[in-house]
Amino acid sequence: MSLRTLVRPAVFGGALLALLAACAGHPPAKTSVPAPASAGAAPRVPEQVSNAAWDTDMRRFAAEDAQSPPPRGGVVFTGSSSIRLWETLAQDFPGVPVINRGFGGSELRDSTWYADRTIVPYAPRQILIYAGDNDIHSGRSPQQVRADFIAFVERVRRDLPQAKIAYISTKPSPSRAHLLPAQREANALVQAEARRLGVDYIDIFTPMLDARGQPDESLFVEDRLHMNAAGYAIWKRVIAPYLQ
Repeated sequence: MSLRTLVRPAVFGGALLALLAACAGHPPAKTSVPAPASAGAAPRVPEQVSNAAWDTDMRRFAAEDAQSPPPRGGVVFTGSSSIRLWETLAQDFPGVPVINRGFGGSELRDSTWYADRTIVPYAPRQILIYAGDNDIHSGRSPQQVRADFIAFVERVRRDLPQAKIAYISTKPSPSRAHLLPAQREANALVQAEARRLGVDYIDIFTPMLDARGQPDESLFVEDRLHMNAAGYAIWKRVIAPYLQ
């Protein structure tokens, strides 16, 4: 038998083994970070956003930016209605170039999907997010809130790797007192992930409880969900030390 005859099966066998090894390998890990909102297709509800109507808020932000462009390198506050309704935000943190990009009723994954329209354009030095409250109320589990938090951090760091991120814990609202156990669990899970990811975790849950460990009614307006001036005064005091 010739040397050529011996080599050919060996070469073929080696190629076949390499092919089989490649096929047996693990597929690439799927990222939890969604494609940017400007990628073309409308976001899927509820996998990527909780409500497609947020596009109205995005157009409002764009109109505000066109009229008065926010400074780059500032501090973006984003998330749900507790941010949107913080009318004294700029006055509460004088000297800090704050940008309010809260959109009421939103959930964590909404801030992730729309990050390219509410965070990235401003190249902020810091982002503070309040979200998770509506998520629990809509039926998402504490574990889903944790996963959505991780996805948010990954999304922001994709374009803004140097920006500081702070997560404001969910607040204890009287109208949602029945959700306190789930909120506590979600807060604990997010706090652990924040520590692992190098994200600041700001606890506003504890200082908003009364002496009985229940939501302090005196901190809320008539709907028992949104805060009055006394509630925001607590947020101001607790958040101020974290601002860069």
